[in-house]
Amino acid sequence: MNNTTNLENQNFESFKEGNETAFGYFYEKYFKRIQSFCIQFIYDDEEAENLAQEAFVHLWQNRDGIESINGIQSFLYTYSKSKCLNLIRHNKVKDKFKNDLLNQKERELNIEVLNSISFDTLELTELERIIQESINDLPAKTREVFIKKRFENKKNSEIAEEMQVTLKAVEAHMTKALKILRTKLSDYLFLIFIFICNN
Repeated sequence: MNNTTNLENQNFESFKEGNETAFGYFYEKYFKRIQSFCIQFIYDDEEAENLAQEAFVHLWQNRDGIESINGIQSFLYTYSKSKCLNLIRHNKVKDKFKNDLLNQKERELNIEVLNSISFDTLELTELERIIQESINDLPAKTREVFIKKRFENKKNSEIAEEMQVTLKAVEAHMTKALKILRTKLSDYLFLIFIFICNN
């Protein structure tokens, strides 16, 4: 771990000084992630590759403003998010679906989440375990409402009828669940977003 950390630090310092080999190190590490991230929103492999390339060009041009290793990933995702949304906006007249997608993704890709996230590395199975444990720890009725809403894709009215509660009660349980999960999973919000998008 220390050797990996030292290598990362050395490459970061060299990258800041304009070393192209060090830049290539981070390019190899993050390019596929950024390309996959873009594909989730524009559904075009070639365009996603172009946007990822553009993100790295922009990173190189603005390397003086990157203050930490984690800042590289944050910069790339933030820039790519902006370019993807701009592209969706540009095409929204041609395709109403993309306009609807824009509204949805803008809510999900809140820029504050991108800027505040801690990019810890987790195996997918570990991330799944953390999510599942957090859901299991919810109060029983709150957990039931959350599962029906998020995993069974049921409407609030359907949940209210099945559980014989009011719509306001369903809404209250969802608000409670999201508040608890947001607090418990605050360190992993961005990784969870990527995990959800890839499933």
